[in-house]
Amino acid sequence: MQYMSTRGRISGLDFKDAVMMGLADDGGLLLPQQIPALSRGDIAALTRMAYPDLAFRIISLFAGSIPAADLKHLIDRSYQAFDHDEVTPVVHRDGIYVLELFHGPTLAFKDVALQFLGNMFEYLLKERGAHMNILGATSGDTGSAAIYGVRGKQNINIFILHPHQRVSPIQELQMTTVTDPNVFNLAIRGTFDDGQRIVKEIFGDLAFKSRMALGAINSINWARVLAQVVYYFYAFGRVQRATSCEEVYFSVPTGNFGDIFAGYIAKRMGLPIRRLILATNENDILTRFINQGDYSTAQVVPTPSPSMDIQLASNFERYLFYLYGQNPGRVNDAMSRLAATGRLEFTAEELACVGRDFMAGSATRQETLDTIRAFHAATGYILDPHTAVGVKVGKELTGGEVPLVCLATAHPAKFGDAVREAIGQDPVLPPVFRDLDKKEKRCELIDADTGSVREYLQKNALA
Repeated sequence: MQYMSTRGRISGLDFKDAVMMGLADDGGLLLPQQIPALSRGDIAALTRMAYPDLAFRIISLFAGSIPAADLKHLIDRSYQAFDHDEVTPVVHRDGIYVLELFHGPTLAFKDVALQFLGNMFEYLLKERGAHMNILGATSGDTGSAAIYGVRGKQNINIFILHPHQRVSPIQELQMTTVTDPNVFNLAIRGTFDDGQRIVKEIFGDLAFKSRMALGAINSINWARVLAQVVYYFYAFGRVQRATSCEEVYFSVPTGNFGDIFAGYIAKRMGLPIRRLILATNENDILTRFINQGDYSTAQVVPTPSPSMDIQLASNFERYLFYLYGQNPGRVNDAMSRLAATGRLEFTAEELACVGRDFMAGSATRQETLDTIRAFHAATGYILDPHTAVGVKVGKELTGGEVPLVCLATAHPAKFGDAVREAIGQDPVLPPVFRDLDKKEKRCELIDADTGSVREYLQKNALA
């Protein structure tokens, strides 16, 4: 399997080089040059497997340059860190199937990919006798999951930008209480979009990127998306076993388009997904795109689901590549236009294509809290506010004709304030969260300025 850039000037990379490059050197995002097509028989066999075995089989299709025994070891090691035997179990509540993605060490869905990616980085760096300085931006969960994926690992320093006082208290503590010498937390005076812009600008300076040995752990790294493809297959198998269904809906709380793009890849591989339901909070650029063809940026609005408080979704470029018939010239034009005007426009034919894969809706702050409250009253199950957005939109857009799977992206204890406001009580605090506020913290406040971050990297990066 070889990899290419959405912008057309990088191609022929093997999996190892694609992982190490992260953001393509031409400014685009890397994708496999072909998507494997699976038959119904293939899928039936895969979805009967235990999670680590399924992950090995799916990832193997895209990672042929890694010896099979090594890949199997990396995957098995990655999922030993999870506290549930099934890794991503599916539970049935109130007529929907909840795919629990929060059983990793930081209790968020991003652990599924970042435990794998951290181990993969360490493996490749050892093989090459190299080092890496990871630079990423987080809207909440990516940061802690990335840090836990690489803390203490050899030949890696990690630098994570988060928007100052715009993540939940637990999310901030999960990052800033990791004091391993290779971990650097930077709180920027700005939004997540500012952090994402800084990361892209720094990676866009190819000489600096090479000199500083920069690596990407955000979902701009293809390996992140690939690891998330697995749980769509796993969930379908569990639901089909329970219902004998032929198709399912997946409702995905969406901010950066990475998680739902993993579902789109699974659908392109042949997984029988009737529609992917894109669920946003009041930062609804992606919902407006799908429902009205309106992809135009606006101010970021703080909500109870802060990991989705995003306007510019970096993974959207990957979807544009397919929407534009795999034409990198059109992607280049679109991204230049977006940078210049803050908006994109689409033809009726393109929007009809979008509608065959996606449905979309959004939830206000009050609707999110109301959903947490109603779901808890009906089932005793507590949704985190991101998952609640997915549940609200998914139930609103489907009518029970096929099963609805809602991705539960974080443990409710990560967003205790929202849960308390919704149901009048705190979620049970998992042991890993107890006394977090009493631990030593390390974090630096910095301007949301590319030059300032570059300077910090130059002083603290591995050389």
